[in-house]
Amino acid sequence: MITREQAEELFRKYNKSESLYHHALSVEATMREFAKKYGEDPEYWGIVGFLHDIDWEMFPEEHCRKAPELLREIGTPDDVIHAVCSHGYGLVTDVKPERQMEKILYTVDELTGLVNATALMRPTKIEGMEAKSVKKKWKDRRFAAGVNREVIEKGAEMCGIDMNELIETTIKAMAGVADKIGLN
Repeated sequence: MITREQAEELFRKYNKSESLYHHALSVEATMREFAKKYGEDPEYWGIVGFLHDIDWEMFPEEHCRKAPELLREIGTPDDVIHAVCSHGYGLVTDVKPERQMEKILYTVDELTGLVNATALMRPTKIEGMEAKSVKKKWKDRRFAAGVNREVIEKGAEMCGIDMNELIETTIKAMAGVADKIGLN
């Protein structure tokens, strides 16, 4: 398995945007939180979450298709590559999320964006935020219009997770890294 340090170095090589880095940290934290809930390896799930958009900034037209080449630079195992590619299922790739970890990644990639946007509208940011705040913003399709709510719904169904639990776990995870992602 690759180390978190190798993942960080590779991510920084291909991504300079601070907002994309914050997104990677948000997804990483959320994946770690879900790994703990399922009794899985938080380091493994976290690295997958952190690297999921490795090709987004430099190769947006090849998103999820360029990732394998970049990930192989550091000897990334095939299962991690499959997981990274599966988060774009039905959007930019036909690699289907199969394992629970992949289904969670597919879902929280979009959800972290909605949680982030909701937190930015609050005076206390993510501190004290509850699922109902996110659900209220969910209804306004103009709010965080780039967030694909259908992907979140489809992912929640794939995962077999209640939407409240999904949102609450994501908020908890992102609150844990609020100082690193600009939400404190």
